Amino acid sequence: MLMLNKTELNPASFILNGVPGLEDMHIWISFPFCSMYVVAMVGNCGLLYLIRYEDSLHKPMYYFLAMLSLTDLVICTSTIPKALCIFWFQLKKIDFDECLVQMFFIHTFTGMESGVLMLMALDRYVAICYPLRYSTILTNPAIAKVGFVTFLRGVLLIIPFTFLTKRLPYCRSNIIHHTFCDHMSVAKLSCGNVKINSIYGLMVALLIGGFDILCITVSYTMILRAVVSLSSADARQKAFSTCTAHICAIVFSYSPAFFSFFSHRFGSHTIPPSCHIIVANIYVLLPPTMNPVVYGVKTKQIRDCVISILSGSKGTKSHGI
Repeated sequence: MLMLNKTELNPASFILNGVPGLEDMHIWISFPFCSMYVVAMVGNCGLLYLIRYEDSLHKPMYYFLAMLSLTDLVICTSTIPKALCIFWFQLKKIDFDECLVQMFFIHTFTGMESGVLMLMALDRYVAICYPLRYSTILTNPAIAKVGFVTFLRGVLLIIPFTFLTKRLPYCRSNIIHHTFCDHMSVAKLSCGNVKINSIYGLMVALLIGGFDILCITVSYTMILRAVVSLSSADARQKAFSTCTAHICAIVFSYSPAFFSFFSHRFGSHTIPPSCHIIVANIYVLLPPTMNPVVYGVKTKQIRDCVISILSGSKGTKSHGI
């Protein structure tokens, strides 16, 4: 009896049930998921390769883009392969500790993605408002430090999620109606008090998302003021065109995040669960898929490098790996 109670309070595994209510559609849902995942992997790996081996891309803007690509790769790889296993092979079981590890990676790197977008906004602010001091402010050591601090912020704020979730007693169903282990999706299976988990989750969202959005808003306010003050229309267009790709990245990242955040808290009784799950997957899939496409189309240097490689030109510097 004691062993039974211990097993119930500390489950060996969970069952990820996929998209609730759309089980018959799993095979069809898997096709766009798989296609987007392939595009994300190829696009982000391609960007990392270009930034690593093309000398013209060894600049602060592209170093931050490399951080974003690496973050996107971790986010989608932490979630989509398991989702495809659920859709294709009905491999729904996930160990409790494996679930906690997946939760840690998802929340840490989604937080880091928000931080990198904020750093990219600051990069555009310095480039447009202080162009003569750009290279002296954003040196390689400075970029490495702010990147490490952004990663460390995510780790330190997300680690408590795993402990808060692990301490909970689980004596209800072990079925998670999701494709991956989200913090509150797991916590809601507990028969204990999850108020601390909910409050801490909201606090982390405000500390990471709220702070980053504030910095992005302030940066673009200052950028807008600087661009408007330029006398030449061509100069204004050129200055603001350097921000277009970043603005698209912000929209792709924060739009599904806001929908998911507010619908969970205010629309849980009106929005069907299947919609919540699909949007949550779009949140981890859309930015990694679209960011390489947008930066490849909107950024002339990257576009020129890709054209150079595809045409077999010698423009891209080759290095031994």
